[in-house]
Order: sequence, then C-alpha cells, then structure tokens
Amino acid sequence: MSTTHKQIYSQLRQLIETPSVSSTDARWDQGNRAVIDLLASWLSDLGFEVEIQAVTANGDKANLIATLGRGPGGLVLAGHTDTVPFDEGRWKSNPLKLSERDNRLYGLGSTDMKGFFPLAIAAASAFSADSLKQPLILLATADEESSMNGARQLAAAGRPKARAAIIGEPTSLVPVRMHKGIMMEAVRVTGQAGHSSDPALGNSALEGMHAVMGDLIAYRKELGVRYHHEFFNIAVPTLNLGCIHGGDSPNRICGKTELHFDLRMTPGEDNATVRAEIEQRMHVLAQQHRLEIDLRSLITPIEPFEQAADSELVQLAETLTGHSAEAVAFATEAPFLQQLGMETIVMGPGSIDRAHQPDEYLELDQIQPCIALLQQCIRHYCL
Repeated sequence: MSTTHKQIYSQLRQLIETPSVSSTDARWDQGNRAVIDLLASWLSDLGFEVEIQAVTANGDKANLIATLGRGPGGLVLAGHTDTVPFDEGRWKSNPLKLSERDNRLYGLGSTDMKGFFPLAIAAASAFSADSLKQPLILLATADEESSMNGARQLAAAGRPKARAAIIGEPTSLVPVRMHKGIMMEAVRVTGQAGHSSDPALGNSALEGMHAVMGDLIAYRKELGVRYHHEFFNIAVPTLNLGCIHGGDSPNRICGKTELHFDLRMTPGEDNATVRAEIEQRMHVLAQQHRLEIDLRSLITPIEPFEQAADSELVQLAETLTGHSAEAVAFATEAPFLQQLGMETIVMGPGSIDRAHQPDEYLELDQIQPCIALLQQCIRHYCL
C-alpha cells in the first residue's frame, strides 16, 4: 500500500470514528466540531491557512474554510462533515469503525460524505502555495443532513469566494449540474380525546390525519401533472410521507398526532407557492373535520439548483470525465455556494445509492480516479 493510500485510510478511519450526526430530531443531533478540528490540523500541516467559523453559539457546530495560496478566483472543494442517524443493529460491522472487505471501505459517512475529504486532501498535497496562481479552498460544513445551517451561514457571510466550486457528494464521479429542492414539513392534527366506547365523547385526530394523508397523496398527483422536467430520471416533484406519531392507547380516542413529510421540487418552481397551497388545503380539512390542523416547517426550504450547461465548469467536468452532466433528485448545498457567485457542480466518489443505508461503503476503485480528477480541476483553476 502506498504512503498516500495509508494516509487516506488513516484519515478516513479517524473521521468515521468521530461521531457527527445531525438531525431534526434533538435526540440524535450532535456537534461536528471534533471533525472540523481534525481536518483543520491536517490541512494546517499542508500549509493551508485555516479558519473555523462557529455555526452555533457554543461552537459545537462549525464550518472550516482552509485556503492554500492567495488572490482572487481559484477553486473550492466542498463537503459536509455530518452524517445521518444510524441503526447499528442493521449493520454487519460497527458503523463507527472503518472496515475493508470486497474492495470496499465500510463505515458511516464513508461515501456520504466523509470519504471525500481524505481524497481532496490527497489531491491538494501535490501542490504548494508558491505553485498556485489562484487559491485552492477546502470547505467543510455543518448540518447539511438537517438544516443546512452551515451553508446558510457561509452564504450570509459572503464567503468563501472563488471562480468555481465542486461539492464532493457521491455521484460516482459523474458531474451533476441540476438537482431538486427540498422542503421538510410537519402537520399536527389536534382533536379531542375520549373513551373509545363512545365516539361522541371525542374527535379523533388519527381519523383527521387519515384525511390529511389522503389529501397530500392527491396533491402529489396534481403536482406530477402540473410540473414535469425531462432532464430528471424522476421527472416530477416527489412528496414522501416520512413518519407519523400519535395516540397512546387503543381504548382512547386519539387527541393529537403529527406527520412529517418532505417535498422535492424541480428547478424553475417556487417552494413558497407550493407550501401556501398545502397550507390552504389543510385549512379546508380543518373546517371540514372540526379539528385544529397546523403546518410547520422543520427546516428552511432549500431551493432547486441549476448550473448552466454551457458554463466553463460544466464543460470542463464533462471533458475530464467523459460523462455528460446529469440531474439528481437529492438536494445539496450547491444553491448556497452558487449564491456566492461561483459556478458550481456536484461531483464526488461513491454512489448515492449507498448513502443513508446500513453498510454504507466507498468503492476502492473510486479513490485514485477521484484524486486524479480533482488534481486536473485544481490545475485548471489554480495554476
């Protein structure tokens, strides 16, 4: 094993062993500061100027902006440091330990997306500050898997600035120039509890939620008729009923229940308009069923993303990879980096099909091609 590959394994092992779950559920939510400190130490040793930007008041969540070289322009290599929650019982190996088998590296975040950082660092290690005419910036963010507050804070601060940005989310090294947005919403239905022997004693929130779910499914069909974007494999907006909680006993009329769902709109559409329509539909249902029905946002919505097909970065990535740029259904931090004035694409190692799954892994045969691809991009934008 080469020295570079030993370093990649060592760094990925340390990143995976450092928990950094982010979640809209406070029972799971953790900070990412320990991961940021690891990255800052490694990049500082390579000659990068490192800046840690607090995202929370106590600093347990933070972004890292690490810069090699000076001047305007240059290239940002970006990724998030948090992971989704996990169920250890569904894994064949410890999710917080790096393990290798079947030419794959297994571990929580191995592909989504802690695995990107050791590869980006390996690519960067071939360059020195003196050799760069424009800066190379490695960006690590907090809370992409929940609120995207790390990326939001960067956009609000107006930095970093560069000509181009590559977000290393797992795309099997195929460039992505378009993705859907995302809204995460909660619907709470409040009725009247009572003894189950007499329906007149209460007003079932669960029965009201049955009507809510039916209405959301009908609305999903309407969205599929109204909005259609052929560039996507899944050409219509999606609405997923994710989880539901309510009631406490089979012999009690349910007094309160809550549903969480997400909705992903295609580029060119307006999240606010769609949310207002859902809110109006909930108002109608509340009147019909004599219930309280409240719609609450779990996160601030993320807008759909699109980078022009004829932009320099897209054309470079297509030339280097031999793949035409694609569209994906998942959301990333790309809209926020694009707000900073950078041409932006999503392109990284591993498959999104492995993300958010037990036994998540990064294929070994993605490592060297990723390093080589990133080095070509660095040469184009920074030399």
